Amino acid sequence: MQAAVYRDINEVRTQTIAVPRIGKGEVLVRIDTCGICGTDLKKIHTGSHAAPRVFGHEMAGTIAEVGDGVKGFAVGDRVMAFHHIPCGHCFYCRKQTFAQCETYKKVGTTAGLGEPAGGGFAQYIRVMDWIVGDGVTPAGLIHIPEDIPFEQAAFIEPVNTCFKAVKLLALEPDDTVLVIGQGSIGIILAALARQTGATVLTSDMYAERHAIAAQYGLNRPLDARGDVVAASKAATEGRGVDVALVAVGADALIATAMAAIRPGGRVMLFASTQHGTAPFDPAAVCMDEKTLMGSYSASVAIQQEGIDLVFEGYRSGKLDLTKLISHRFTLEDAVEAIELASHPKADSMKIVLKP
Repeated sequence: MQAAVYRDINEVRTQTIAVPRIGKGEVLVRIDTCGICGTDLKKIHTGSHAAPRVFGHEMAGTIAEVGDGVKGFAVGDRVMAFHHIPCGHCFYCRKQTFAQCETYKKVGTTAGLGEPAGGGFAQYIRVMDWIVGDGVTPAGLIHIPEDIPFEQAAFIEPVNTCFKAVKLLALEPDDTVLVIGQGSIGIILAALARQTGATVLTSDMYAERHAIAAQYGLNRPLDARGDVVAASKAATEGRGVDVALVAVGADALIATAMAAIRPGGRVMLFASTQHGTAPFDPAAVCMDEKTLMGSYSASVAIQQEGIDLVFEGYRSGKLDLTKLISHRFTLEDAVEAIELASHPKADSMKIVLKP
């Protein structure tokens, strides 16, 4: 089969590799769509993971083979797969901090080359037994109804991660929220925040992205090239916004977000996935009672809610996420796809591979 293989820092090649073999309790999925996520790009460009391996985890496709003992799934079923599922009983699972569970940190889907890393940048993936589940208790392999396109279903995992962040904020209708960054993730965060009844301001430097955001009812755009802090205060009688969601992995924006929120407000970091240091005013946390918090990865506690958001959002048209896809590439052009995703343009949004 074909796969876009990570070979070294900044090096991905389309190669022919073996179709992965499955074992008892596992399934083989033929990938239809896989989104390119910012975490995939980070791994490719930083060399944080040993090569070779095949990344890609925002994926949906059709079951091509079923292992012995699999219940609830059959060849031909349309599915998406979460690549992480927690154990459900450790300390972190009991605290519902699932992303810190050691089992969750294991990757349960793979293209079969090197260490498991998602595998969605390939034609087939092996889905391991704890992701497939026992056919009784829901796990990480999800049926896709016939009326939902694969491209919509491929957003189930990223929507879960965004929904988790919004749920943690427990927004109220009289809240004003600033979402910094209007890439696909920023738009999803903003759209979900808007569903709570809160007023949502969106910040980005590209008018083209604000135009796409407007299709989701996001009609309070701020030009990121201007004074976003002043604009946020002007929209809130001088107080500052109640919440700032930072959907861009730029440490310099943490100070902007902290300055944009009111005393007692909160900053949620969503894209700060690289370790480092970032300056902020400690008195703003102590005396102004501002809160700096984060949210990372998905949550099984809201898994069905998130799935329902994706399916019903498509059916109603209120959250048709296929409109976020700006570019579709075959595996033969995967290098070009990764280059565009790594250096986004005004007219680029979600980049997907179609193996």
